Amino acid sequence: MSDLRLAGTIAILEPLETKHREALLSAAADGKLWDLAVTVVPGPASIDNYIGRAIAGRADGTVIPFVIIERKSGRVVGSTRFWKIDRSNRKLEIGHTWLSLSAQRTGINTEVKYLMLSHAFETLDCVRVQFTTDELNTRSRAAILRLGAKEEGIIRHERIMPDGRKRNSIRFSIIDTEWPAVKDGLQRLLARGAVDSGGATKLHS
Repeated sequence: MSDLRLAGTIAILEPLETKHREALLSAAADGKLWDLAVTVVPGPASIDNYIGRAIAGRADGTVIPFVIIERKSGRVVGSTRFWKIDRSNRKLEIGHTWLSLSAQRTGINTEVKYLMLSHAFETLDCVRVQFTTDELNTRSRAAILRLGAKEEGIIRHERIMPDGRKRNSIRFSIIDTEWPAVKDGLQRLLARGAVDSGGATKLHS
């Protein structure tokens, strides 16, 4: 699915490619997101590995990475992806999501999640979509719950962060039987033009 493109009213998801290197760095520089302790956002020293691993995962069939484009300006404002794709069990995770500081609280994140969840449940026929965020990332946790996901619990020492911290993560999920209600809730939020809750820490996985 290297050509998968999802388009909404205010945001467009396009396949992440090497050509997006400078645009992604510019987006991450808006707020110096690579300095955040609760997530991993690419900076000048890590951008090539970030893109390379995303594209390799796509070739393996386990990752579908996107750049997030603000429709109004046409600029790249962040990135997200489907990953941990398990086709036999019809499940995946939405993660590696980050947005430029100026693109936060604009409604873009809500629409991006709506587009991705719709594709996961209605096109890929998933029975489960999960989200994972840092235990310390309280704004991200609140934002995921606001989508309609259910908190499942804590995963201790789920990963080691770049600064060496052993991160505990919180896992959330939406299952297929819950999707109609979640979809209805997201449509109501989007119809009201609701902005995304949270600030620079509203990032996950």
